[in-house]
Amino acid sequence: MRPNQTIAALDLAEDLFGDFHPLMEQLGSPGGLALAGAVNASLRLDDIKSFASLKHFLESYRAQILDPVELPLICRAYTHASKNEFAELLALDQRLADEPRIKLFESASKRIGCRQLKRLRPLRDQRGLQRYIRAVDAGNANAWHTLVYGVTLASFSFPLRQGLLNYAEQVLNGFITAAGSHLALSEADTANLLDEICVTIPRSIEVALSSHPDFGLTVT
Repeated sequence: MRPNQTIAALDLAEDLFGDFHPLMEQLGSPGGLALAGAVNASLRLDDIKSFASLKHFLESYRAQILDPVELPLICRAYTHASKNEFAELLALDQRLADEPRIKLFESASKRIGCRQLKRLRPLRDQRGLQRYIRAVDAGNANAWHTLVYGVTLASFSFPLRQGLLNYAEQVLNGFITAAGSHLALSEADTANLLDEICVTIPRSIEVALSSHPDFGLTVT
């Protein structure tokens, strides 16, 4: 990848993480999580009252959303985009609308994804990407933020493993910053917590890279 491509890819990734506040807003809204069950019960920012509850939230998010859903989806979107498999990418996008763990963040995910696609519009030479953008414009695709991130990495030939690591670290750090701001945590506390939560991320990435094409999701 040329140096200017690397810079552009990193800038887009940074923009994505800067847009993550809709996820924070949705998790902190009383009506934001309509789903019932264990996922809903453990993923509420407004229930975080202590360092221990923040740690529990992060562990729940990693175990229930990040590892089994988001990392594999980024992998799959990256693969489809790299192979210019637009039909497969579009079909995946549409099937995910029925996946409960995706619907958990539906509104926020679409908002983030659509914002990022606006930044990718100038890439006219990326035909598959442009077809995906047109499908979103026409209401035939949802622009899930995980898929858009995978497509972004592929469009700039950014190393997938590094992209996954960046995603995991940045989204977890974003949650720590958002939820921990009122806990008066020191920089050392937040850094140590991030390191502790991220210690298993490399293994999770390897699992995502080698997992079944459907990544365990209910998207049949």
